[in-house]
Amino acid sequence: MSRYDIAIIGTGPAGISAAITAKVRNKSLILFGKKFSGGKVEKAHQVDNYLGIPSVSGSDLQKKFVEHAEQMGIEFTEQKVTMVMPIGDYFALQTSENEIVEAETVIIASGMTAGRTYPGENEYLGMGVSYCATCDAALYKGKKAAVIGFSPEEEKEADFLAEFASKVYYIPMYKGDANVREGIEVLREKPVRIEGDMQVRKLVTDAGEYEVDGVFILRPSIAPGQLVPGLEMDGSHIKTARDMSTSYPGCYAAGDITGQPYQLIKAAGEGNTAALSAVSYIDERRRKA
Repeated sequence: MSRYDIAIIGTGPAGISAAITAKVRNKSLILFGKKFSGGKVEKAHQVDNYLGIPSVSGSDLQKKFVEHAEQMGIEFTEQKVTMVMPIGDYFALQTSENEIVEAETVIIASGMTAGRTYPGENEYLGMGVSYCATCDAALYKGKKAAVIGFSPEEEKEADFLAEFASKVYYIPMYKGDANVREGIEVLREKPVRIEGDMQVRKLVTDAGEYEVDGVFILRPSIAPGQLVPGLEMDGSHIKTARDMSTSYPGCYAAGDITGQPYQLIKAAGEGNTAALSAVSYIDERRRKA
């Protein structure tokens, strides 16, 4: 398995800025995220405070970010990272395709995660709560599970889970029809909490209670506290030093996830700083080796 110098999670201004800086510094990198995700940048009607590019629409600005990256030969890996695990002198990143990617350093630039966690979500993480159905589906052979999907893209994960589980409930948190395979029960209900003992036993909604062995919560992005277990937080933000380093050596953060102000130009600057810090960290370790 190949190991990258830097893994970057997020393709907003912070993530792409970090990727460009890492590329300029001749480091191998992998960039996770969609080119055009319909996020904060693209939804901005007009941006007037991005240096050198006045009165630009958010969608046009994102196109410029992507074009710049592609001109540098940077590829976009359109997979969701579901877990980052520090392992000795490197990090292992698990993806939604049930793949493991290794990197010496990690930069988290995934933006702010909308919404709060459900009661019981943190308590049962790894004990029935999961963020990747394709990763853990085989563990639910002959069992019951619920999938909470925040976009139509998550329907394929419910379909895959249904190949193993005896019963799958799918709760779409978006408008429109849910096109899932026959046999999956679609619930137009609001999840309230997750209950259990040493393992998940029940999902409670605003309209009923469902006995399940697991609950898959498939948000567009995962809260950093769940993405990197044990990472030091400052409320809902990742706690960082001025060099964008976090409580884990070799792990950096940039952009909205580090706190206010939520500005595109601030995010791009932090992405640049995080990448420079990661490069220095790598070079220093190699000098000592």
